[in-house]
Amino acid sequence: MSQPQPQPVDPSQLRELALATLKRAKFPMLATVEGEQPRLRPVSPVRTDGFTIYVANLRRYGKTAQLAANPRAELCYTDDDHHQVRITATAEIVTDPGLLKEIWDSNPLLRAYLRTPDNPELIIYRFIPNLVRYMREWALEYHTVPLTEG
Repeated sequence: MSQPQPQPVDPSQLRELALATLKRAKFPMLATVEGEQPRLRPVSPVRTDGFTIYVANLRRYGKTAQLAANPRAELCYTDDDHHQVRITATAEIVTDPGLLKEIWDSNPLLRAYLRTPDNPELIIYRFIPNLVRYMREWALEYHTVPLTEG
């Protein structure tokens, strides 16, 4: 079997390619650390602004204590073509009432499951990107993606 030949990546298109991969993949894996043990789980973002990802969480979940102890995390999106976007980020809890209302109002699943935005179990995390990397299937090489346009 011959080795697959990935298409070359135009550096000027990296941001566009990475954002398209996020849109197609939808559900990333989130990596955190518990002590010295890595923890990985799929998450369902409730909002995405460029490479800033918002994830709803219940206070009783393990990632709450993990992110409180170490807010550094990584999200990995893989689409059906196996293109990857890895977002190295720092997590913070969203406290802005206007933003929380926007997220709540735009997510019927949150409303159905938690009933009220004042539910004490609800935490919304904002993952602020420090580094974004993109890899096309079979390329075996990550490209650093600009965090902002231009």
